[in-house]
Amino acid sequence: MTEKITPERREPQAPRPGRRGRLPGRVKAVADGARKRKARARGNSEGLRPSAQIVPPQAVAGRALLLVVAIMSFLACLTVGAVTVVNDAAESWSNDLLREVTIQIRPADGVDMLREIDKAIAAARAQAGVGAVHALSDEQTRDLLQPWLGSGLDLETLPVPRLIQVQISDSRAFSLQALREAVAADVRGASVDDHARWTDRLAAMARAFVGGGIAILILVLASMVLSVVFATRAAMAGNRDVVEVLHFVGAEDNFIAREFQRHFLLLGLKGGLAGGLTACLLFIVIGLLSDSPVGAAGITEAVGLFGDVTVGVAGYLGVLAIIFLVTVLTAATSRVAVRAHLGRLD
Repeated sequence: MTEKITPERREPQAPRPGRRGRLPGRVKAVADGARKRKARARGNSEGLRPSAQIVPPQAVAGRALLLVVAIMSFLACLTVGAVTVVNDAAESWSNDLLREVTIQIRPADGVDMLREIDKAIAAARAQAGVGAVHALSDEQTRDLLQPWLGSGLDLETLPVPRLIQVQISDSRAFSLQALREAVAADVRGASVDDHARWTDRLAAMARAFVGGGIAILILVLASMVLSVVFATRAAMAGNRDVVEVLHFVGAEDNFIAREFQRHFLLLGLKGGLAGGLTACLLFIVIGLLSDSPVGAAGITEAVGLFGDVTVGVAGYLGVLAIIFLVTVLTAATSRVAVRAHLGRLD
């Protein structure tokens, strides 16, 4: 009596041969390689020849995708560098403003301006936590007004307020309210400005710029992920016979996904390093130009606005983080795309 074969004991059928009665050469080589890897995993000690790769190194639009990943990494690193420069500049401005207050004396009829300036300086120096106190000279006042009123101003004929800069040496001992009360009691037409309004504006500007930089960074990384997805699908389509043969002869999905993941991991690492190193080189060049006495017009204006446009340690650490993130995203995206495609084959 013929023994009935149960579904559990039925061996998986090999794919049908082609017109010549055999599998295409590369498909057969890859399938044999998968069987050999399984044999190694079971402890087979026989000498096995190296198997063919599922994803050949130069078969997956490598140069085009590598260029896309490098460009995206470069833009992401530029965004990180610009955000750190603006954030450092805003913090420097805020710290400078918080370490200084200004006494303003408005001119009035019958008021001796020089006497009131001396009284304001004496009142400021008497306060705890106050360092240097400096009244702006006539020449410094003219320099401040020159962009709006032109040169050759006669301060005696114009009702121009006089300014006194008060440096704060110890913020814990200094009392702004005490200084205001002393100036109001001793000096006519005087007021104290702690620059709180400008500090709040700088903080808001820095937060807005950082938020915009994060949004740009997310868009760049999202574009890179989409590019990797399309490249992975193209790779799956170009190696469809290989993938389907491996899948139907019993190769695990993790094995196939690891082959694609390894390929895209190296591609993402190369692209991330290319973009990151290019961005670092650009940061160094900009820093050298900003320190040079003769630089480009744009660099000169940036130095006048931000002070120091050199990217600090935080910027270079951000570049390293971008390279790591690009590498991980590229590998993870390709793995997810391959697993989704294999799931549709079932």
